Amino acid sequence: MTPTESLRPLHALAVFCGSSRGAEARYFDAARDFGALLAGAGIALVYGGGNTGLMGALAEGALSSGGEVHGVITRALEDKEVAHRGLTSMRVVETMHERKAVMADLASGFVMLPGGFGTLDEFFEAVTWTQLGIHDKPCGVLDVGGFFAPLSAFVAQATAAGFVRVEHTELMIVEGDGAALLGRLAAWRGLPVEKWLDPSER
Repeated sequence: MTPTESLRPLHALAVFCGSSRGAEARYFDAARDFGALLAGAGIALVYGGGNTGLMGALAEGALSSGGEVHGVITRALEDKEVAHRGLTSMRVVETMHERKAVMADLASGFVMLPGGFGTLDEFFEAVTWTQLGIHDKPCGVLDVGGFFAPLSAFVAQATAAGFVRVEHTELMIVEGDGAALLGRLAAWRGLPVEKWLDPSER
């Protein structure tokens, strides 16, 4: 098997990030640059369809570099006029649950950029679905300037406390560089174990 043949094809990535700009310009810049990186790699962007904050920067970064951008937004958010009007495609759904499911169906992997509660909710649902075998897709975190260092520390603490298996920590691929993150997502080989819960743990 050649190195190329061993890589997982990443035709589209679902990216979760904040709908606000954040307190530092580097978050906005990183989102825009990551969108451009996806476009340059020929990877379509799937995201929440918004036109504000990091979400808007991400989409514009991809679009300005000639990439495909597919939005998935709820009707309530579209009605509030936060939807991006210049995407490759936009799908309007009724609920947040449906939004996450559609994004998961469209994507071959997931990435989290800086954001708040909603960003964490979306990303960790994708991670959990991989853990449970609902899908077999890699989940990555772009750690902009150490933003997610406390989250990585929490995962280590939860593992030490016996709530996360050591092998399951590999479900969250963390990198500070976008290109390195894409490389690791493409090289991800799936869970090293077949079951996530022993009968003795029920």
